[in-house]
Amino acid sequence: MGIDGFSIGPLYVRFYGIVIMLGALAGGLLARREAKRRGHDPEIVWDLLIYLIVGGILGARLWHIFTPSPSSVAAGRTTAFYLTHPIDALSVWKGGLGIPGAVIGGAIVLYFYSRKRNLNFAEWADIASPCLALGQAIGRWGNFFNQELYGAPTNLPWKLFIDPAHRLTGFEQVEYYHPLFAYEAILSFANMFFLIWISRRYEDRLKPGDVFLVYLIFYPLVRFFLDFLRLDASQLAGVNANQTFMAVVAIASTAALWWRHRNLSANETVK
Repeated sequence: MGIDGFSIGPLYVRFYGIVIMLGALAGGLLARREAKRRGHDPEIVWDLLIYLIVGGILGARLWHIFTPSPSSVAAGRTTAFYLTHPIDALSVWKGGLGIPGAVIGGAIVLYFYSRKRNLNFAEWADIASPCLALGQAIGRWGNFFNQELYGAPTNLPWKLFIDPAHRLTGFEQVEYYHPLFAYEAILSFANMFFLIWISRRYEDRLKPGDVFLVYLIFYPLVRFFLDFLRLDASQLAGVNANQTFMAVVAIASTAALWWRHRNLSANETVK
């Protein structure tokens, strides 16, 4: 058994995949509870979850393919390479999943599923938001087993040792790094609790879709600031792709949330 998985006969099971599925299951259990609290049939969650997992993984893989990291590019795994090598493009077990793409893919699936089942997309996006944060919080620990998504070198007490085989070019002699995936996992847990709290504390004031917008503010801000520590950030035309995208999403979501409640704010000021 290695640090990244174990063998069952001819089958090699990766811890990364197990952790991702545990995150999806935990998110599904929380979504079931939240759907029931809001008066919906909780069994819808299990049917929907299958589609969300497929859409999320597909979106996450496409995000990686079109925004490859510098280390991937240096190894020859460019966008052009993936587009001409479909087997490699499908090899998600080799790593390369982008959460922004997972969120986009999941949102697209939820939209069409909602239309087909005559569900309120905005309300179900609200139901899914804390569950998505929980899934991310658990799923990020898969990066520990793959020894990836670590940050800049550090000597802090919680520093993370990275094996030489997993160190980036130029850092071959550096042993300890920021556990960037752990930072994101902890903050994703915080995001989950915050979303659950506001969905109950301000239930009488929230509009359908507000909780999802808050998610689209909280998580992008987390990613934006954590990317300052990231060594292998994806670059497009010399610009940090993920960090720039997250900044745009956070600003747009903040503006949308304010716009939806501007009249309420004005009325409270008059009073």
